[in-house]
Amino acid sequence: MSRPFCHLFEGFSEIQYERLNALMEEIAVKKGERLFREGETAERLYCVKQGAVEMLTSIDDHVELPIAILRPNGGHFGTSSLVSPYIYSLSARSYEDSVLTVMQRRRLMEQTKIDPEMGFIIMSNLAKTFLDRLKETRQEVKIHFKTLFKVMQF
Repeated sequence: MSRPFCHLFEGFSEIQYERLNALMEEIAVKKGERLFREGETAERLYCVKQGAVEMLTSIDDHVELPIAILRPNGGHFGTSSLVSPYIYSLSARSYEDSVLTVMQRRRLMEQTKIDPEMGFIIMSNLAKTFLDRLKETRQEVKIHFKTLFKVMQF
């Protein structure tokens, strides 16, 4: 397997990349295949190598709202597997035929105990990801409120 393409691992040394590669499994998923559901125990971290994955949130038992579509060159999800209480906060399903890398939380955590710097790099990159996603969400909320206010003025 080549160098990881996931933003969570930017800043790793060559040796750390080699250790990480040993933890990864590559899987192929078909369009529409469900990877996990919101509320399930988060056991895996995923990176998009090819294709696209859709992230969704449940509105009720029968309706899911699309939140994001993640693509290669940085797309990662299942980060709830890195943070207690280890429960997926969104659902994930393949948006198109895709190739993903998967890491078991337990194995990744064991590796970060051996090499705490790996854990620090991952958590620093995770914080950046969360801040970027928060900024995007804030912008979307602003757009929705502006649209709502324009409609209410008429």
